[in-house]
Amino acid sequence: MNVDVDFTARKSVPNWLSYGSSVFTIIAALAVSSLALVSLGVGPIDAYVSMFIQPLSSLTGIANVLEKSTPLILAGLAVYLPLRAGLWNIGATGQIYIGAIVGTWIALNVSLPPLLLLTAMFMGAALGGAFWGFIPGFLRAKWGVNEIITSLLIAYAAIEINGYMVRGPMQGGIGNFPESELLPSVAQLPELPIIGSHIGIIFALVSAAIIYVVVQKTNSGYEITFTGSNPDAANQAGMNSFLIYVMVFVVGGALAGMAGLIEIAGIQNKLRPGFSPGYGFTAIVVALLGRDNAIKVVIAALFFGLLLVGGTTLETAFAVPSALIEVIQALVILFLITAEFLKSYKVDLDVNFGGSNQKPGATAEEGV
Repeated sequence: MNVDVDFTARKSVPNWLSYGSSVFTIIAALAVSSLALVSLGVGPIDAYVSMFIQPLSSLTGIANVLEKSTPLILAGLAVYLPLRAGLWNIGATGQIYIGAIVGTWIALNVSLPPLLLLTAMFMGAALGGAFWGFIPGFLRAKWGVNEIITSLLIAYAAIEINGYMVRGPMQGGIGNFPESELLPSVAQLPELPIIGSHIGIIFALVSAAIIYVVVQKTNSGYEITFTGSNPDAANQAGMNSFLIYVMVFVVGGALAGMAGLIEIAGIQNKLRPGFSPGYGFTAIVVALLGRDNAIKVVIAALFFGLLLVGGTTLETAFAVPSALIEVIQALVILFLITAEFLKSYKVDLDVNFGGSNQKPGATAEEGV
């Protein structure tokens, strides 16, 4: 028996694949992860109930999910917006760290009434993240330097800068611990009534709504999307690709910078090394799952927020390694790439049954 696999470019994407690829991606990742759970002696159904149902069964669990999702929404938008323009913001991590550094410095060194202080902190974090996003955006727009490389490299530089700051100019507290002073109460994000989560989730949802309107309903959004789909045609149509490339990175960097501040002012209340649990890189998956519009970015971020909180619950309840959650995330990425490939190409299987006893009609073709 011979099996030939052919790939042909699709002229159109089936509706079931276009709209269901994100769902199929997650289901496939969870199905394969079940094998790891079974090998550890854990029932997949019990494990997934613990991960996805139990955290939502109490207000405390819901608050935890919202607090984990908030930076992911903003960081996801920071990757999503350049993605619409055909660019990859791999350096959201660096923008998160720079925003956190600037916002924390303002919180510790500026005396203002609570509302004005929080406003100044957010503005400073946004400007810091925007500057860190401007660098790869400008290099890409001006000289065509690959934004994947530059944004990733300066992200590591930002992590090192953060480490220096909490061990040097911004080190506080008692002893030689690498952390800043505790933020004053006026610089900490207030909590929402009943739910108990901080107000950062409201800020993130409003930001997502603004990005949605701008991208889907305005001329600027149309130009961003058109440039991303066909930059040569966009230039011939008179669209300013230089401005678009710089703008999406600057706005994306500002969003990521505010995500970093929210993590500090809403959760940790002091600047530390490695305060971000991989938000910047998880944001890439969030943006890819929600690449159609900003609302889907929010949904994807909420899913990963639930995954992070549920992973802690799973680890405690069944004594499974914490790395299993990273495995699930990696599988989501793998199947997401596969789904994107299947959107572009149709897979044809040609099975030939050879041999002297071959029967007529023994050739089968199947297209996916």
